[in-house]
Amino acid sequence: MQKCGWLVQIIFIESSKVSLKAVLLNNGNVLPSIPVAHTFGIKESDNSMKQLLQYIKYDTYKWNTCVDLKVTALLLGLQLGYTKFPCFPCEWDSREKAHLYVKRIWPARKILEPGHKNVKHHSLVESSRILLPPLHMKL
Repeated sequence: MQKCGWLVQIIFIESSKVSLKAVLLNNGNVLPSIPVAHTFGIKESDNSMKQLLQYIKYDTYKWNTCVDLKVTALLLGLQLGYTKFPCFPCEWDSREKAHLYVKRIWPARKILEPGHKNVKHHSLVESSRILLPPLHMKL
C-alpha cells in the first residue's frame, strides 16, 4: 500500500460506455483528490484497463483500487454480461434455480485462471487490492 505521510492512497476507477476515469483519493479528506487519467471514446474492455494501469504505473505503486462491480470484473478478467458464475469472490451459480433461495453459502473462488468458471483473461489487479465503494460514486 502506497503511503503519503500518514494518509493511505486509493485509486478510484470509473468506467462508462464513452469514458474511463481514474482519480487518486486520499483517506481522511485532508488533501484533495487528484485526477490521474481520463479517456474519451474508448470501449470498456480488458485492453483499455490494461493500458490505463500501464499509464498510471500501477505496477510501481500497487495502490488499493476502489471500483464498482463491472470494473471489478474487467480488472479480474471475468466475462461480462449474463454469465453462469458472475460473482468474483465465490462460485455462485446463477443458473442453479433449485438452490437459488435455499443454499446460502457457496464455495469461495480459489483460482482466477483463464478458461475456468467464466474467467477470460489473467487478472490485472490482485483481488485482495480491490475495494467496493459503500455507495455508488460518480466522478
